This record gives sequence, structure tokens and C-alpha cells, in this order.
Amino acid sequence: MIDLYTAPTPNGWKASITLEELEIPYQVHAVNLMTGEQKKPDFLRINPNGRIPAIVDRDADDFPVFESGAIMIYLAEKAGKLLPSDARGRSQVIQWLMFQMGGIGPMMGQANVFFRYFPEKIQPVIDRYQNESRRLFEVLDSRLAGSEWLADEFSIADIANWSWVRIHKWSGVSVEGLDPLQEWMTRMNERPACRRGAEVPVKLPDLADDAEAAEAFAKGARTMLQR
Repeated sequence: MIDLYTAPTPNGWKASITLEELEIPYQVHAVNLMTGEQKKPDFLRINPNGRIPAIVDRDADDFPVFESGAIMIYLAEKAGKLLPSDARGRSQVIQWLMFQMGGIGPMMGQANVFFRYFPEKIQPVIDRYQNESRRLFEVLDSRLAGSEWLADEFSIADIANWSWVRIHKWSGVSVEGLDPLQEWMTRMNERPACRRGAEVPVKLPDLADDAEAAEAFAKGARTMLQR
């Protein structure tokens, strides 16, 4: 049994979708980021960085794992799925996983901060992060033009990137003209485990299309900028 400490964010979905796809039993512990639960001593003993997600593997002497990519690799290795065992296949998956962690995630995350949360709208900064996110989308699109999945087979790399790309509207980043990327997004959304995992710990409304809900969410999220 896995204890999953998470919140409804792209990084949180990376862990919950992986657990769903691997069919590993898990128990959800929702972490309230707005009130700072991730900074309390009990949570810091699991993740000293004070971020979600984090897991505790009860079947491995309560072994804690933090950092979303590390969690995905740990779970895939534990189940023997979604991460090839051969060196070439494993490297290919990890390359695209690191692409998300080093590029897609940070760029879209900053786009979210300055486009949605930061009280002052600094347009050159917003443009910088949205344009770079779009460029990274184009890299994904080029890869997916010749492959159904980011690696040779469906893997944790697809889960990691989709968890972020699926919120492109919230980040203000267009996917127009990126047909292979959009087709891949549809394939991902058609996977029942992906849909289930993206509703953990709760299902979020489509904030990008609801101005009132978006502002309420952004107002709460601004408090996290100080944490």
C-alpha cells in the first residue's frame, strides 16, 4: 500500500495517474496548500522540501519518496511497468521525463504565476514564459508527428508531460496548429486511468473557461507565492 500526499496540481496528478495506470493500491492524503500544510513538521519528515506530491511505501518499511519524477520512476520500477528495463528504452523514457521536469513544468509554472497569480501584470515576463512554453509544445509536437507516444511505448514520460500540457489554457498557451500534440492529448484523455488520476484528490472545474471561479482560485493561489 502506498500513502499518497497530494493536491490537485499537475505534479500531483503525475503521481496519482501513475498509481492508477500501474494499479497499485494507494490511500490519498489531501494536502491543503493554501493553509501551508506542506510546511508542517509531519509533512517535512516525508518531504524536507515542503512540496507535493510525496509518497510513503508501507510495504517497504515506510520508505518515503519525494519529487514527482522520482516518485514516478520508483513506482514504475516497483511494478515493472511503464519504464523499460533495457538501457536504451529506459533512457528514452527518462529523457522525455526530464524534458517535462526541466522545461515544460518550470516554464508553464512560471506562466501560471505571472499570467494568473501575480497581482501586477508584467507583459514581457508573461510573454517570455508563454512563448517558451509554446516552443516546448512544438518540440513535443515534432516528436509525436512520428510516434504515437513520446517513447516507443506508453510510459511515465507521457503521463508527466500530459499532466502539465492538459492545463495549457490556464497557462495561456495555445495548442493551435499542433495536430499531433492534440491527437496525443486526446489519446491520453481516453485512458480511464488517466482520467481517474487527474481527479485526485478532487476534480477541478474547468477554471480557464469560468472567469469567476478562475479569479477565486487565483486569489487563493496567491497566498502560496509567499510560502
